[in-house]
Amino acid sequence: MLFRRSVIVNMSIQHAVALRARPPMTRVAARAASTALGALLAAAALAGVAPLTTAEASSARTAARPAVLTQDDLFLAARDAFRANDRDKLASLAPRLASHPLAIWVDFWQTQMRLRSDEPARVDAAVAEFFARHPDTYLADRLRMEWLLALGVRRDFDRFAAEHPPLVWQHDDQQVRCFAALLRYQRDNARPIEQRAREARQLLAATRDSGGEGCLALTEALLADQRISPWDRVRALVENGQFGAAKRLAALLPRTDAAQVAQAIDRPAQFLSLHERRLTEVQRELAIVAISRLAREEPEQAARYATALNIHFTPEQRGLVWGRIGHMGAIKLLPEALEWYRRGGEQVGTGPDAARADEVLEWQVRAALRGTARGPDWAMVRSTVARMSPALQADPAWIYWNARALAAQGQAEAAQAAYRGIAGRFNFYGKLAAEELGEPIVVPPPAPAPTAEDVQRHAANAGFARALKLIELGMRVEGNREWGWQLRNRSDAELIAIAEFARSRQSLDRMIATSDRTRELFDFAQRFPAPHRADLTRHAQAVGLDETWVYGLIRQESRFIQDARSSVGAQGLMQLMPATARYVARRVGMADYAPGKINELDVNLRLGTSYLRFVLDDLDGHPALATAAYNAGPSRPRNWRASLPRAVEGAIFAETIPFNETRDYVKKVMSNTVYYAALFENRAQSLKQRMGTVAPKAAGATDLP
Repeated sequence: MLFRRSVIVNMSIQHAVALRARPPMTRVAARAASTALGALLAAAALAGVAPLTTAEASSARTAARPAVLTQDDLFLAARDAFRANDRDKLASLAPRLASHPLAIWVDFWQTQMRLRSDEPARVDAAVAEFFARHPDTYLADRLRMEWLLALGVRRDFDRFAAEHPPLVWQHDDQQVRCFAALLRYQRDNARPIEQRAREARQLLAATRDSGGEGCLALTEALLADQRISPWDRVRALVENGQFGAAKRLAALLPRTDAAQVAQAIDRPAQFLSLHERRLTEVQRELAIVAISRLAREEPEQAARYATALNIHFTPEQRGLVWGRIGHMGAIKLLPEALEWYRRGGEQVGTGPDAARADEVLEWQVRAALRGTARGPDWAMVRSTVARMSPALQADPAWIYWNARALAAQGQAEAAQAAYRGIAGRFNFYGKLAAEELGEPIVVPPPAPAPTAEDVQRHAANAGFARALKLIELGMRVEGNREWGWQLRNRSDAELIAIAEFARSRQSLDRMIATSDRTRELFDFAQRFPAPHRADLTRHAQAVGLDETWVYGLIRQESRFIQDARSSVGAQGLMQLMPATARYVARRVGMADYAPGKINELDVNLRLGTSYLRFVLDDLDGHPALATAAYNAGPSRPRNWRASLPRAVEGAIFAETIPFNETRDYVKKVMSNTVYYAALFENRAQSLKQRMGTVAPKAAGATDLP
């Protein structure tokens, strides 16, 4: 059951692109796969050849009609040719698709393939021609990003500098961001060099793929100018789990040191046991690398080595070492994590990798919230938040918990001021802050409804048309991005009208995504739709579930896409894994269940609500725990609960969930539930009440999948 949400719908754009599902079978193939003629037609569709004649088809089936490949079939064949890097096949299909509503995509694929193979001058000319043909489109921006990457790789930085400013979606590619940072570092002489170097170091620290070509070029420039230590980068790469990149970077060190870095990464415990004396600077750095590596799997063992070597470390090195050990211990929910963080003192979260250190500090706050049997360590919460970067301090989570710490230490007025800063937001912590101020959680007044003309105006938008067509053809990631491009710089009134247009096209997920963007005008009927209410209510009531909770969960799981399918195979409105669906069907006595029925509305709702009931009963009727179980599997919340030092608020339990996805999932589902309840019941709601209290309890075993 782990991480069963539809990545296409629920993940961020960047993450969704990285996790896109396999391309679906073409419609020709799907329609005819069960017959010999169908096999021939499918092959024709994938190959992009001309339609079969009657004579050709007759060998497969007597008296068969001529097969006709639709424009959509040809488009999908073109897509497959692009994915197969078949330039000739794509070129042969392109003229036949000149009038297709997605012809721009065929043009994009052809131009992108030229990026891979043509000489630079011809590439640059082809890109310029594409920009001229398709200005201000999502694909022009995407092509610019890929062109910039090619310019960076070939070190054409003058051209890169000229072409980078028009890029709209600046964060789409980590290597392009690193190349851009390299140019700013080397050429932005209006700012002090150390400021530019710090910006570059922080980008590297926050980049997961810092071993790519752009980030390596940035690293090399900083190393050459002695603006970063190779040891800092090796350690940061180890902390990110990029062991191969760390070893490659270690090649810049003296030969003996590089060999020992490899040993420290591959066999950290053995390395530390064999090198007991850490007197020189290099020896201390090697020890830090080995301890950082060991802490990923065995923080307790890493702590023992760090204790033995503690006297040899500088205060900054102690902050690095114990911050790393505390970080890993906190993620594993170890009670020792709090003490490990304390050993690092105020140096935890400082140093050249400040952006990377923010994650260490976030988990220090979480460890402090879990605290001990006596309660949270509110003093540590405040001191840790104070060391976070300004951007992280502005996160509603840390504003809220810092305010709670202020209140616990008798600074009620300062706490109230902090609550007021986020109480108007619709997220999890905005609701909790409002409750601390005594403000009810209610649905805001609806914005004026758009006119029919306002809604219909967007039907003529070519970008929206392309988006809906892509979604129709099973290319939802691409369709979502086309749609998102058209939402730039829109007023609230326009967004509400566009959301209503999405509703008119039965695209509820696009309606939600669009309406969620408004800032001053709101339509919560768009943001929190309730389709299939009669069916859902019937199934929820049959198993004794709160329908608002079920709606809150479905909104997060599938955004009401009935045929949603995640990258791991979860399906339908309630994103059931096939094995889970079979288990539930057997348990509820659904004798006629077959795997092909999992997306059927009635079947998916019955199985999904039944499973949700099972996990709720399995976790003593606690909805926050059951929500976590629905996402991460039922055994994990049992273990998380068992590790608690005392009974904790539901919000503390949610904030300290080790899995990023599940932590975000629980907050959003429970937040959704409150708004559905406010809409359905037309009265104020309490998120704190719904989150309840989670008490420690032995994990035990469960039979649920």
